[in-house]
Amino acid sequence: MSTSWWQNGSYYDDSSTIRTIKRTAGQWVAAACHCALAAVAGLSACTAVPEYASTEIGRALNAPESVTARGGTLNAGLLKRFYARHDFEPVWDKHPAQAQAILKAIAQAGDQGLDPVSFHADLLRHNKNLTPLERELLLSDAALSYADALAHGAVPPERRDDNQALTPAAVDVAAQVSQALDAADPVAMIESLAPTTPAYRALQQALRTCRSAGSTERRKVVDCQRRIEVNLERQRWLPRAMPADRIVVNVADERLVAYHDNQPVMATRVIVGQDAKRNQSPEFQALIEASLFNPPWVVPKDIVTREMLPKISRDPNYLARNRMIMLPNGEIEQMAGPEAGLGLLMFDMPNRFDVYLHDTPDQSEFNRVNRRISHGCIRVQNPRELAAILLKEPLKAVDQEIATGKTTRHDLPTGVSVFVIYQTAFVDENGVLRYAPDFYNRDPALWKQLHRPLRARVPLPS
Repeated sequence: MSTSWWQNGSYYDDSSTIRTIKRTAGQWVAAACHCALAAVAGLSACTAVPEYASTEIGRALNAPESVTARGGTLNAGLLKRFYARHDFEPVWDKHPAQAQAILKAIAQAGDQGLDPVSFHADLLRHNKNLTPLERELLLSDAALSYADALAHGAVPPERRDDNQALTPAAVDVAAQVSQALDAADPVAMIESLAPTTPAYRALQQALRTCRSAGSTERRKVVDCQRRIEVNLERQRWLPRAMPADRIVVNVADERLVAYHDNQPVMATRVIVGQDAKRNQSPEFQALIEASLFNPPWVVPKDIVTREMLPKISRDPNYLARNRMIMLPNGEIEQMAGPEAGLGLLMFDMPNRFDVYLHDTPDQSEFNRVNRRISHGCIRVQNPRELAAILLKEPLKAVDQEIATGKTTRHDLPTGVSVFVIYQTAFVDENGVLRYAPDFYNRDPALWKQLHRPLRARVPLPS
């Protein structure tokens, strides 16, 4: 595509509404204070357009209606943060080489498992009918949205199911794209926001392999691409640098892997949530703070109502036989012991889902092919070994504490992050690319989110 439109003289025509606004020193100070205070509060810095930004771009971004261009909805928040760094004046006409490089990268967003259409690739490719303002804002929105998708995932938490709560550290993509304007390789700067882990790179290679398959296997190619794309997205929900000591539970694989100093030190089977939506194990990050020895089991009220009250009504001795008592708040507590629901060990990891790692009295369940039988919590096949790793104690010390029969809490020397993930294409602890069944049927919904069509809204104000 020609770069001539970036140098369109209409930006500098005396009659153009895009012009430099003279500011007093007080206005500059006020703007700087506004941005600094907003930055302290978070990455919403400069989301409000200052009153003095009466340029054509400033007025467009300050419009009360949604900001759109040719039916493509724009991210007004990101655009405001970006243009606040550039006095709400055009930027791309001064950086034609960077503009061309970013346009090319957006056209190849499929290499990241992303849909180029989500970044206005078609509109920018056929740009003859666009006004200079539309071209300017579309490219900025494309660059910012692409950077945001790589940094945080293309599907933000507010558009996901509630049980998909993983999110990486926040990145100021407006600042990153601004820096890319003056970079010799702007694309490398933007794409550095994506994960650089072996898992992400292996999935990218798998995606290329899928696409190179013969046309006679078209259905398989499409299925393969979709599976890889959704799992690239899930990788983008994880921290760019995973903690060196961590626990990773892949629900789809029904396995747990413990890492110390970035090396796998334990792998074991787990039992995960049932297929029913309300009982599925969620995707989230938490911090394991302590090991609880010989824990009692407090049965949540919803499980009591759905499952236990009918049993109690049929069998008056149900509570006594199972060493349970009814609590005043409607919950049921099962006394600690080898037959208690949580087994002999529980790992305290506060989270909004009330999902925990714990032991189970029925070890035979780990021999099942389908281990989706819990209410969402994660039952661990070898909890004693896991406790020894987390507490940095010999296994003998763990066994001695269990043998006392007393309910005790042992804080970890240092909290250990646990990541409960759902990845149907992943690299295992041995560096091998593997696949797991999508038994919760989450892949299709996530793929649709990644390819959600842009909604038409009102055009940019004139």
